Amino acid sequence: MKKHNFNAGPCILPDVALENTAKAVVDLDGTGLSVLTISHRSKEFDAIIEETKALWRELLNIPENYHILFLGGGASLQFCMIPYNLLQKKAAYLDTGTWASKAIKEAKLFGEVEVVASSSDKNYSYIPKGFNIPTDADYFHITTNNTIYGTEIKEDIDCPVTLVADMSSDIMSRPVDIKKYGLIYGGAQKNVGPAGVTFVIIREDILGKVERQIPTMLNYKTHIDKGSMFNTPPCGAIYTMRETLKWLKGIGGVEKINELNKKKAELLYNAIDNSKMFVGTAEKDSRSIMNVCFVMKPEYKEKEAEFLEFAKNAGMVGIKGHRSVGGFRASIYNALPIESVQALVDCMKEFEKQNA
Repeated sequence: MKKHNFNAGPCILPDVALENTAKAVVDLDGTGLSVLTISHRSKEFDAIIEETKALWRELLNIPENYHILFLGGGASLQFCMIPYNLLQKKAAYLDTGTWASKAIKEAKLFGEVEVVASSSDKNYSYIPKGFNIPTDADYFHITTNNTIYGTEIKEDIDCPVTLVADMSSDIMSRPVDIKKYGLIYGGAQKNVGPAGVTFVIIREDILGKVERQIPTMLNYKTHIDKGSMFNTPPCGAIYTMRETLKWLKGIGGVEKINELNKKKAELLYNAIDNSKMFVGTAEKDSRSIMNVCFVMKPEYKEKEAEFLEFAKNAGMVGIKGHRSVGGFRASIYNALPIESVQALVDCMKEFEKQNA
């Protein structure tokens, strides 16, 4: 039976990226060595990391005055590194969910934090609007896509201070005006690779403005100066990232994948909105095109476990909702084909036909 992978992360990856990685684990390009054992100082790996950076720059039109870093620790470590490097007096944050809240908690260890707006009053089911960004903040932090709650900021906002964005779960899913941001970061394991590598896109002029001493490994300047090679990078994960980005470029790049992602999301949201049994949890104007969250209507609530089993038997993987929301969550990242979304829609309709 074909499996349809809706896991929130680690995510589905392109078949070609998995196949090429599998070959490279055994023998990297005829070197007789595995990508997992080859020296990160070798010319072979140097070519891999440089091509990966070039693909990032090309696919997102990243200007030359931005550095591209590949680090460890996931987005969670960036919650600490960002205020360590950027927060001198005050930072502003938008609270749109669990990961934003975790970032806020870390920033409070380094200075004053102003939460300009929050959607916690409605269990993060919407993106706040009409908030004011303080012009005396060192930076303003947003989480563009909220995997747990299925909401997303789909525009590049105009910001009077340095804009910092956690784009872990929607990077490369749509065009981004990089020039509007001082720093963009995220874990790779949603759209651009496996777990184990974190991307950071940073404009160097935002650094060097804090008075505190910064530990070597937590200092962005360290990794900029050493080209992400201060310590051994996650070589295998970077290789798979390169193969994923090559796939993305080959199908038409970010503009093309954005078209496909919109079609997938529209297909699934239409099925939810026209259903007798299912209902979406995020407000319509805040809906994510990456993570679709939905539950059973109150009169069918007791059938949620039954539907999960029904869907599992039909080949659906990873659609159980996060405990914070309940119900179901379909993560429809870049590499998920529209055929899988259609299969889920068909599964929902068949279950409704049998039970509604």
